[in-house]
Amino acid sequence: MKRQHGVYAVEFAIVAGLFLVLLFAVIEIGRMMYTFSVLNEASRRAARLAVVCQTDDTDIKNMALFYGENLLPNFTESNLAISYLDKSGDAASGVDIVFVKAEIINYQHEFLVPGLYRLINSPTFATYLPRESLGVYHVDEDDSGSGYIDCI
Repeated sequence: MKRQHGVYAVEFAIVAGLFLVLLFAVIEIGRMMYTFSVLNEASRRAARLAVVCQTDDTDIKNMALFYGENLLPNFTESNLAISYLDKSGDAASGVDIVFVKAEIINYQHEFLVPGLYRLINSPTFATYLPRESLGVYHVDEDDSGSGYIDCI
């Protein structure tokens, strides 16, 4: 019997270690799902702002990325690309714009589980929306407006 002195402490250490790693992994998977949800929403917001606002891409990116709120680590304007496309999907400008594409690119999620640390490349989240006003509206002769909608 004296040979088994302390065996319960060893068993507890092994089981508790495995349980804690599993618990942290479940929490981290939930955080990863939240991250992907924020990335998807940022893509959607950027596309929506681009089709209705007459601003430059920097302003659109700032608004789409939650006005500088730091919701995700290492998530910056460089991770958001906005493209204006014609009906065949090629780059366009002016009246030739038919679609706006906003996509999240090159974002890496840090998977923070003890012993399982990884940098996970995020999938590309892209949103395509058809052209709307692009911030321009029709000006009547008696209208004193500038003909632009400012979204800021």
